[in-house]
Amino acid sequence: MAPERQSPEPLPILLLAEVDSTQAFLKRQPQLGFCAVVAHTQTGGQGRQGNRWESLPGAGLWLSAALPIPAEISPGLVLQRAMAAAAGVLDPEHRVLGLKWPNDLVAWHGGHLVKVGGILGEQGGGRLLLGLGVNLRSAPVLPERAIPPASLLELGLEVPGIPALVKAILHAWNNLAEEPPVPFRWPEAGEPLRWEEGQGTCLGWEADGRLRVTTARGVVRLSSGEVHGLRGPSGSPLP
Repeated sequence: MAPERQSPEPLPILLLAEVDSTQAFLKRQPQLGFCAVVAHTQTGGQGRQGNRWESLPGAGLWLSAALPIPAEISPGLVLQRAMAAAAGVLDPEHRVLGLKWPNDLVAWHGGHLVKVGGILGEQGGGRLLLGLGVNLRSAPVLPERAIPPASLLELGLEVPGIPALVKAILHAWNNLAEEPPVPFRWPEAGEPLRWEEGQGTCLGWEADGRLRVTTARGVVRLSSGEVHGLRGPSGSPLP
């Protein structure tokens, strides 16, 4: 049986010292209905495309929430709006944090894009499960990543306390019908790109969350996956 719809009251928040992943915990506990779970550390944090998400104690925010499924919003757009809403809480002046398609939290640092957070989403049992990871005080060293991790502290942003941060993000997630503002979205129109199945030039972000790209074979619309730029730090083409 699907849980009853969320009331206007704040979501119950479960605090865990350690868990494999907050997202997996909520999937295993459908009887909890609509709620949120925060962990001090995760032993098996999940990233997009099966990547492991480093979740060291005290380093960041590891949050999942079970919410009512928003009506008439595509899954890709839900994740983008949820991440943009989180960005507005973490960067209230909208100066630093932007989105990398499809739903990563990024910033420009030293002329390079760096990744500050990631989000996962899935539906089941009448619930939307959102899983958010944000590097607050430190970020893992992953030199092999094309877009390396960074933390809020490293970017000069204030690091909020976890309880207030969680409540503010959950409040922002209460209404994803509107488009939260962000200072930039990457890639912008005109950016040369490559992805697993080809390469082309970005034409823009579609209203339904897809990425519109022109290729030698025509215009395509990407629904998911990982895109990479074809420019170096100076703006010159990569080899």
